[in-house]
Amino acid sequence: MGETLVRALVIGAGEVGSNIAASLDDEHHVVVVDTNADRIDDITYSHDVLAIQGDGTSIGTLRDAGIENADLVIASTDVDETNIVICGAAKAVSDPFTIARVRKPNLLRTWEQSEGAFGVDFMVCTDLQTAETIVRIAGLPGAHDVETFADGLVRMAEFEVGADSPIAGETVSEADRFESLTFAALLRDDDVIVPRGDTVINDGDAAVVIGSRESVRAFASSLTPEPTLEDANEIVVVGGTEIGYQTARLFEADGLEPRLVERDPARARDLAERLPGTLVLQSDATDIDFLVREHVDESDIVVATLESDEKNLLVSLLAKRLGVQRTIGIVESGEYVDLFETVGIDVGVNPRLVTSEEITRFTREQRTENVAMLESDRAEVLEIEVEADSVLFETRIQDAMGELPDGVVIGAISRDGELITPRGETVVRGGDHVVLFVDTAVLDAVTSAM
Repeated sequence: MGETLVRALVIGAGEVGSNIAASLDDEHHVVVVDTNADRIDDITYSHDVLAIQGDGTSIGTLRDAGIENADLVIASTDVDETNIVICGAAKAVSDPFTIARVRKPNLLRTWEQSEGAFGVDFMVCTDLQTAETIVRIAGLPGAHDVETFADGLVRMAEFEVGADSPIAGETVSEADRFESLTFAALLRDDDVIVPRGDTVINDGDAAVVIGSRESVRAFASSLTPEPTLEDANEIVVVGGTEIGYQTARLFEADGLEPRLVERDPARARDLAERLPGTLVLQSDATDIDFLVREHVDESDIVVATLESDEKNLLVSLLAKRLGVQRTIGIVESGEYVDLFETVGIDVGVNPRLVTSEEITRFTREQRTENVAMLESDRAEVLEIEVEADSVLFETRIQDAMGELPDGVVIGAISRDGELITPRGETVVRGGDHVVLFVDTAVLDAVTSAM
C-alpha cells in the first residue's frame, strides 16, 4: 500500500463506513460513496471528507470518486456480495488495495483458500471478528476491552472503575501493586489523562493498563470476584446465530465446554452436530422457568447473541436477576451500547464498531506492528519495532520522553522474547518492540518520531 495513502475510497456510509472515515480523515484524502442521500448529507457535515451519492458497484460512480488515483478501497456496505463486487470493479479499472467487509464466514474461508479471490486484498468477517472479541473479553474478568501485543507477551486491557471498586479513590501508586504492570491512562469523561503516581482514580474512570498477561490478570482479579475464563465452570451462549456459533466454537478451541441455547429445533440440531464439545439446548432462553431448571443461575458467564438488541438485553437482565456474575451481549445499534451497559449488560459488543476498528487497525499497521483503538478512537495502543531513526533508539526512556508530546506512555518493551517493564532509566535498544499508549490528538507527531 505504500508509506502514505494519498486517497482512500470508502463505499458505504453506514455505521461501519462512517467510523472508518472518521478514523482516516486526519491522515488521508477520504472519499465516501453511498446510495442514500441522507447519509451523504450527514457525513458531509460531520467529517472532513468528500461525499458522493451513487452506486459503488458502478464503474461510473467509482470514476467520479477518483478510482484511478485511489490507493485504498474499503467496501463496507451491509451486503456481502455488494462489497465483493465493489472490490472486483475497483480492480477492473485501477490497482488499489481493496478491503471487503463480510458477515458470512464461508466467504472468508473461500477467500483465504483462494489467493486473490474476488479481487479482494484483505477481508474482515464481522461475525468471526465479533466472536473473537467476545472470547477475549470473557477471558479477563471485568474488562471492557482486551488486546495482546508482542506475540502474546504483552496484554492491554481497559477496566471501568465503579464506586465499589477497590481502586476507586486510590492514587495510581497505591493501585499499582503488581509487577510488570503500567497504568497507561485514565479515560475520564471526554479527557484522556496520562496518570502520575499521585493521580487519584475516580469512580467512573476507565483505567487502561499494559503489562504481562499474568500481571494484567492478577490486576483484573483484584478488581472483581468474577472468575477468569480458565476458572469458569459454566458458560452459556444464548442464541444460535452465526456469532453465537462462532463464539461457542472458539470457547471449545480454548478447551472449554459451553452450553448453547437455541429456540429453533432444526438450527439446534445443526449446531449440535457442528459443536461436539458444546451442549446444545433447544428452548426459548427468555423462559425463566427453563433458565431456572437448567441452573443458568450457576453460570459464571452468559453471552447473549440473539438476533435483536431487545432480546439480548432481556436475556441479560434475566440472567443477572438469577444471579449470573457476568453478562456479555451483542448490541447491533451502536448508540445503545452505553445505555444497555447502564441498565443490564456488563459488556455490550457492537459488531459494526468491532469491524470498523479492525479495518482501521489494518490500515494503520503499515506503520506499526500492531494497533488497538480505545473508546471509539480517542486513544490508541501501538506496537512499534525500534529502528535507528526512532527517537527511542539507544536512548534512556526519560530522555526520549522529552522529545515526545504529552499524551504518550511507554507501557511495555519486548526484547528477544522477554518482557521488560519500562522505567525512566531503561535504555531502549534497536530491534526492541515497544508498546505505547498514545492520545489520538498527538498520534501523527508520535508516529513520525518513531
